[in-house]
Amino acid sequence: MTSISKARTLKEIAEFWDTHSTADYWDQTYEVEFEIRAPRRRRVTVDPEVYEQIEKQARQRGLLPETLINLWLVERLQASSA
Repeated sequence: MTSISKARTLKEIAEFWDTHSTADYWDQTYEVEFEIRAPRRRRVTVDPEVYEQIEKQARQRGLLPETLINLWLVERLQASSA
């Protein structure tokens, strides 16, 4: 349970802070330090014409272009290692 919101789940915490301002609880807060270990990303350049086609196909599938590219790459890598 969190000390301010009294929430027991992440969903309850999110709902609380969606409807409350931290300004109203500032005197109940304290500074903390923590480390976030995000996965490292690499960038690859793509020709603009190719990217336009990828964007179009991604939109049709309801995906972000980056997600579609990653799916395609995984499929290709799996196929080539089989």
